[in-house]
Amino acid sequence: MKKTILFFPLLLILTSCKPTTINDDRPNIVFILSDDHTSQAWGIYDSIYRDFAKNDNIKRLAAEGAVLDNAFCTNSICVPSRASILTGQYSHRNGIYTLSEGLNPDSLHIGKLLQTAGYETAIIGKWHLKQQPSGFDHFLVLPGQGRYDDPILKTAADWEDKNQGGKVYPGYSADVIGDHSVQWLQERTGEQPFMLMMHFKATHGPFEYPERHATLYQDIDLPEPASLYNFSKAGNNRTFPGQFLEELGRRMVYGTANPQSYWGSAPGLPFSTEGLDSIAARKKIYQLFAKNLLRTGAAIDDNIGKVLDYLDEAGLAENTVVIYTSDQGYFMGEHGFFDKRLMYEESLRMPFVIRYPKEIPAGQRLADIILNVDFPLLFADYANLPPPNSMQGRSFRANLQGHTPTDWRQQMYYRYWLHEQIRPAHFGIRNQRYKLIFYYGQGLDKPAASTTPTLPTWEFFDLQNDPQEMHNAYEDSTYHQVIVDMKGQLKQLRQELGDTDLDSEAMQTILSEHLPQQ
Repeated sequence: MKKTILFFPLLLILTSCKPTTINDDRPNIVFILSDDHTSQAWGIYDSIYRDFAKNDNIKRLAAEGAVLDNAFCTNSICVPSRASILTGQYSHRNGIYTLSEGLNPDSLHIGKLLQTAGYETAIIGKWHLKQQPSGFDHFLVLPGQGRYDDPILKTAADWEDKNQGGKVYPGYSADVIGDHSVQWLQERTGEQPFMLMMHFKATHGPFEYPERHATLYQDIDLPEPASLYNFSKAGNNRTFPGQFLEELGRRMVYGTANPQSYWGSAPGLPFSTEGLDSIAARKKIYQLFAKNLLRTGAAIDDNIGKVLDYLDEAGLAENTVVIYTSDQGYFMGEHGFFDKRLMYEESLRMPFVIRYPKEIPAGQRLADIILNVDFPLLFADYANLPPPNSMQGRSFRANLQGHTPTDWRQQMYYRYWLHEQIRPAHFGIRNQRYKLIFYYGQGLDKPAASTTPTLPTWEFFDLQNDPQEMHNAYEDSTYHQVIVDMKGQLKQLRQELGDTDLDSEAMQTILSEHLPQQ
């Protein structure tokens, strides 16, 4: 059930906020968010692209701050993840389940909290939450998905709902967003702490990059993931078909024939796999896709550098929290897939690096399980605000200082709602070693979800012995007791978080058979 927190309760929360003072020593916050820039492509995680990613500024942040090795989203798709980052709520609580819902301007979120607590607030770049942003002193945002070249951006002065309004800003999207972010920093009064949210469209498909990166990887073949040539669900005892790279190839072929379409601007067109066998065709699709995504990521790194350089020049670096993360992960050929949505590691994991010289030891890596619903609680903590009761996450400020609370979570809950027959709706639980996923296969009347159900199925992975999730071990008797225990923990987590499906007769029938209360 959608539970929107409206403005009147917000006033009650904010009356006790710390007043603004010119000598305010609370840290500034720069939160940099990309789209689909998966951990494999960052070059600071264990991946085949470690020696290929252009990542000077990401590495700079990592060397001067902390890298989270186990940060996860709670619903691996753009709009819901962004809503969770702002509201600190799971999809079933904030009511944003799929790509179709938007954030009510009256909703409580971290921008509004910090603004009323005396922070100057701005969001520049991708908003993607449909309705006009609230809680920001300044916004300059893309309409919907936006475009890479000469993007249209909207302000309060020229706002129109949906994809209307705004004006053209010449240049490449990431550069425009980076330049205007620095401009906002330069033009602020300097008397209040600030929170800047700098949100890139990159690296979202069709993976367009600026001309300066066109020759990256030009004369090489990138290494291939071990499961690239997995052509069927039998390859890992998977219980659903999945979305293979051939669909991406089909889109590029379509873009070749339809240059005015969304995929008509994809780099590498004209594109064809005609006459190639299945291995050669997949190889060709993969190489073009992986190179384009890495080139697009290189443009993000360039613009992170602009902000870091400005903070240094302005003497702000010491008292500014800088975070770079992505709204979720993305498959880069693993299991033969592209895109996200699934609870597999490549899609579930959010790469995350944070620098705060006054408080976070440099060069550390944190293994604690951190979720996107935790992010706004961390910001509130830095702003000396009490955690709002409506938010379901928890600040990890102490964790970053090397003092993980003894009662910190040992497992996390995930749910994906946008049901398709090839990628069924599912929920699951992950701890430091094991993962249990239940594909319940129901659209539940969510926007754009398929109304055709799929048979309920389970998957289980031992991430220690099978880190690439190549073998669904649900039927392996070795893990029988582990699975029984995790089902109990899954039921408990769902109850604690309030995700019980009590309003769905179909789900209650499925749960009574596959996840009974007794």
